[in-house]
Order: sequence, then C-alpha cells, then structure tokens
Amino acid sequence: MISPLRPALRFSTLIRVPQTGVHPLVVRLNPRRYFHRASVLLREEQEPQPTSQQQAPNVGKKPPDPGQSSSPQTPPSPPPPPPPPPPDHQERLTVWPFLFIFLGGFSLFAFSIRSQEGRNPRPKSGATAPNTGEYKMAPTTPLDALPKRDKPLYTTDEVTVIFVLGGPGAGKGTQCANLVRDYGFAHLSAGDLLREEQDRPGSQFGDLIKQNIKEGVIVPMEVTIKLLENAMGHKMETEGKRKFLIDGFPRKQDQSLSFESQVVPSLFTLFLDCPESVMLDRLTERGKTSGRADDNIDSIKKRFRTFVDTSMPVVDAFAAQGKVEVVEATAGVGEVYGEIRRRMGGRGVTVG
Repeated sequence: MISPLRPALRFSTLIRVPQTGVHPLVVRLNPRRYFHRASVLLREEQEPQPTSQQQAPNVGKKPPDPGQSSSPQTPPSPPPPPPPPPPDHQERLTVWPFLFIFLGGFSLFAFSIRSQEGRNPRPKSGATAPNTGEYKMAPTTPLDALPKRDKPLYTTDEVTVIFVLGGPGAGKGTQCANLVRDYGFAHLSAGDLLREEQDRPGSQFGDLIKQNIKEGVIVPMEVTIKLLENAMGHKMETEGKRKFLIDGFPRKQDQSLSFESQVVPSLFTLFLDCPESVMLDRLTERGKTSGRADDNIDSIKKRFRTFVDTSMPVVDAFAAQGKVEVVEATAGVGEVYGEIRRRMGGRGVTVG
C-alpha cells in the first residue's frame, strides 16, 4: 500500500525549501500549511530591503501582512548642516609671536647703534675729528678738498710756478735738480708728494694713492692739488721760497684749470719730449736700484698709455695759449740742460 505522504515528499524535494523554522514532520503531515509559509518568505526575499536609515523606525513593529500593500516609504531626512567655522580669534593669535620677534629684533638693533655711537662719538660742530689712521674715501669734487675761492690764492707777482711735463723716464727729476741748483727754485714733485703721503702714518689718502700708483692711473686731482698747495705754503714759511718747479703735474686738463683758478696761474710749461723706447730703457735700468713699485714693465706700459691719453692734451692746450717750451730729451743730460737754460732766459727767468 502506497503512503499518501510520498507525493508531498516527492514534490517538496523539487522546490527550494526556505528556512521556515517548521519541523520536517509538519511538512510531511500538513504540506499545505508549509507551502503557504514558504511562499510568504519567498515574497519577502524578493521585495527590496530598506536601508539602515529606513529600518530604524520599524524596529519592534510587526511586519506587514503579505496581502496588504505596503505604505509608501518616507523620503530620507536631509543631512545635518556642517558645523560653523571656528572663530578667527585663533588666526589673530598666531600673529602675536611674529610681532614680538620683530619688536625684539628692532630693539636690539637700536641698542647696538647707540652703543656704537657711544664708543665713537661724533665731533662737535667746528671741532676736528682725531686722526685714527683709518682710511677715508678721497673727496670726489674739487670743492671738497680745496677752499672756495673767487680768485687764486697767490698772484704771479707773488709766486712763480713752472710746470715740468714729460713721459715716465724723460728726465724730469734730473733736470729739475739742475734748475734748483742754478735758479733757486723749490722742486715739488707731484709723484714724490703722493708717495710720501701714502707712507705717512695716519694718512687718509694712503691706500687710495698706493692702489692708483700700482695700477698706473692718475690719482684724483683734489688730493694732488691739496698736497701741492700745502707743500708750497710750507716752503714759503720755512725757506722763503717764491719760485716753484712742479714736476709731473698737471696730468689732465681739468687739473691745470683747477690749480690755476684756485692756487696760482703758471708762468709756462716745460715739456721734455722723449720716445717711449728710450724712456723704457731708462726706467728698466732705474728699477734695478730705485725700489719703486711702479718701476716694472706692466706699470711702465700703463704709465705710457696714461701719459699719451691724458697729459698730451694738456700740452696741446698750453701750446695753444703760447705757454709751452718743448725740449728734445733724447740727448745727454748736459746737452738737454743747456737747451733748457736757453728757453728759461727767453721767458725772463734769470739765474739766482
């Protein structure tokens, strides 16, 4: 005899049996109840599951009946607004450290300046600052080194000045020594004055003069004119000299204009003309014993170029005024000096 449960059991094996929580024996004895429960569970599985925000309000409620339509879902609530930005007083607080650093640094700087002024006080008005030997920049304009004068310091009746020009090694120093011996001149060599000044302790122009001489360039005229004026005044006070041979000056036309307008006009210019080859041989031989820093090949060549570029225009300017005596300086010392004496007599300069 076939059991009436066998068709139900056979049918139950053909479908997917969900987890209904019904005892298997109930399934065999009452399959209709089981299949009703299974269809309800399958329908719930096929319906979309609510999100976590939608499930929260239905916690603890009875699930809806399968026969009833579910109520429409309420739209999710909008997200809460973002928190307000922090107050800006925190940003203002970050500025204070930088302000304190700035004020502290400025205070230290002001303190250091005041301390420096206390160690090196400024001289009072009209007082002369002490000479500490420190280098100071040479004046850059004529009025910085020369007093402001509406007319020259001396007249041609009071003082006689003859400029002696020529290239390096032309024999200016040798011929000036002869003129000093016979005519009673005071010989002022611009080069010698500059070299003495650069070696004088405490000189404010020493370093500048030394560098310019080494490079073979012209020292600023303000320095040279001031040194010449001081040397002339010293000779007049100590030796009573009134006739001066200024050797190696002026090197530029503005030097001659400034000297004649501020100190004294010159009587004439004695120009010793000599080729560079002869001057080079003389200077090379002199450099073996002179010990001068500018008696070397490089400095000599620079001095040649400087003389041609700057001093020859001075000679040409004086020649246009009729104030130049050109003497050939390639012959021997005695022969050259004889020609110089003849030219001196032609200008009214007498021996003694």
